[in-house]
Amino acid sequence: MDVKAEDFFFGGLKTGNTTNKLGSSVNLVNVDKIAGLNTLGISLARIDFAPFGLNPPHTHPRATEILTVIEGELYVGFVTSNLNGGGNKLFTKLLKKGDVFVFPQGLIHFQFNKGHTNAVAIAGLSSQNPGAITIANAVFGSKLPISDDVLAKAFQVDKKTVDWLQAQFWMDNNN
Repeated sequence: MDVKAEDFFFGGLKTGNTTNKLGSSVNLVNVDKIAGLNTLGISLARIDFAPFGLNPPHTHPRATEILTVIEGELYVGFVTSNLNGGGNKLFTKLLKKGDVFVFPQGLIHFQFNKGHTNAVAIAGLSSQNPGAITIANAVFGSKLPISDDVLAKAFQVDKKTVDWLQAQFWMDNNN
């Protein structure tokens, strides 16, 4: 009896913002913005890109993503998890307006605007709360930080490089 039309509406995808240092902005419409999505297993995002803007390598632990380019062109890709025989495989594609690409659940993926004009994409996600883990932020920007010893050994670099990476301002491009 308390449900109303506003529980199924969000009017915030009209425009985007690409003024951050990554040159991209993700406007996620999930159950936090539309209460009516609760238990439906879907969400939507508008992703805006400035020229050479990047939606950095990230993963959605609870969702597969399907992306379509609305404006511009995007270089996109994902990396498989460990293959039999070792290693990982990168799958990439240059998408043009109207093209669609799927990023399987839990796999690291990215989108990059290689062009000199803005780009816009719409992504559907198979969860009302897909989650997003940006890889660099998680590894180098965690609070409390991961030990220099652990990261230096994992990335096979010296501790000065780890310290420098941890000192960077790791930003989130999710609105």
